[in-house]
Parts: sequence; C-alpha cells; structure tokens
Amino acid sequence: MNAILANPFKAGLRRGEPQIGLWLSSTTSYMAEIAATSGYDWLLIDGEHAPNTIQDLYHQLQAIAPYASQPVIRPVDGNRSLIKQVLDIGARTLLIPMVDSAEQARDIVSATRYPPVGVRGVGAGVARAARWGRVENYMAQANEELCLLIQVESKTALENLDEILTVDGIDGVFIGPADLSASLGYPDNPGHPEVQRIIEQSIRRIRAAGKAAGFLAVEPAMAQKCLAWGANFVAVGVDTLLYTQALDNRLAMFRPAAQNVAEKESY
Repeated sequence: MNAILANPFKAGLRRGEPQIGLWLSSTTSYMAEIAATSGYDWLLIDGEHAPNTIQDLYHQLQAIAPYASQPVIRPVDGNRSLIKQVLDIGARTLLIPMVDSAEQARDIVSATRYPPVGVRGVGAGVARAARWGRVENYMAQANEELCLLIQVESKTALENLDEILTVDGIDGVFIGPADLSASLGYPDNPGHPEVQRIIEQSIRRIRAAGKAAGFLAVEPAMAQKCLAWGANFVAVGVDTLLYTQALDNRLAMFRPAAQNVAEKESY
C-alpha cells in the first residue's frame, strides 16, 4: 500500500516561500499540460469563471500530475457536494470563492474534513484521491496534506476579515481584486488608489495572522507589488489572456504588410 502523497504547495507556504502561479481558464488538459512543463509552482484550474465540468477538472489534474507544478482547483462555489467531488477526484488544494464570514469559512472547513471533525462524505476509497484504495489509511492522513484557501472579495468580507482569519483549517486567504474593487464602488478599476491601499492593508493583515496571502495580477508590476507587500502565493498570468496577447502580437508583426498587399491587389 502507498502512503498519501505530500503536498509541496502547502509545504512551501508553511516555509514562507513565494509560490508563483498561473491561472488556467482554457478548460483543456492539453493546455494544462503545456503550462505544467513551464515550471510554475502552482496552476489554478478555474471552475468558477471557466466552463469546467468535474470531468474537465479531473482530466486536467491527470495532465498536470507528472510534473512539479501543483494543481489548485477553484470550484464554482463552496457547495458541500461539489467540494466532496473535487476532493475525491484528487484535488489536495482548493481555492473557494466568495467567502464573506467566519461562519461560512467554518462550514467550508467542515466540508473538507472527514467525520468526526467534519462532514466530508466517505467514498474516496473508490476514487482517485485514495488511488482506488491503494493509499493505506487514507482517511486518517487526508486532512494533513489538504490545503484550503478562501477568497475574500467583498466589502462585507473585509469587515469580517479579522474573524475569518481566526478560523482553524484555513491555510490562506486570497484577495479577489476584480470583485473587491466592484464591491468597494470602483468597478473595473482595481488600480484605484483606495482599492490598492485596501489590498496592501489586507495582505499585511492576513500575513500578520499567520495565514498565507494570495493574489492574481495579470500585470507584472502589480504582481511585484503584491509580493513586496507580503503575498506568498501570487498568480502572474491567465493562460487565455496570454494566448490572445501572443496571437495579437504575432498578427501585428504582419498586418501592415498584409494591408499593403491587399491595397495593391485592389487596383
């Protein structure tokens, strides 16, 4: 029988080492495996805003598994049944969006833990999480290597942040810049000075409480700022955005020449 696999992402956070990640929104195992060969510390498989099914998430976990990059799954919400499915397909790190209160955080912790300390359904012995029964005493070991991250991304959540940070079982708190800026009255403007001030303050509060602090920054300068403020798991890009940028940049290299050719042919 095999022992449960260790979670290098969680171990890195505990050591205080910055974990540099990439957002995966393309919903394909092919793109996920390409990203895994790049060497990012973690890869966020997005089930909230990308149209991923449980099967899609499963296939991307399989694609990433042979490589050093560690998968993090973000389900669409903190639904107990969905968390059970995501854990059973082998996710060991979860990022749960839209957490507004300590009570909600405690419910999410409970959904990820087996009885008697939680309410996670017992069934991983026939699933990938326990390697179909080949991981000996899986239930006794599962909690230790689970890494649970939650997203704070509303004015209400900020008001409750200190209480949320006291919840046992939460390993890290991620600041969601887009939703947060909208909730604060600055839609589509996470770069507003007031939003930036609150982001910095929140990251410092999270780290002072002994939790890991996370952020997604598609602009390198913002990512560097967050790291300087103390964030220690930072996603520095989104695969679909990087893909569209690369496509547009390549076309721009040739579009003027193509237009000139078209103009000459029209005469």
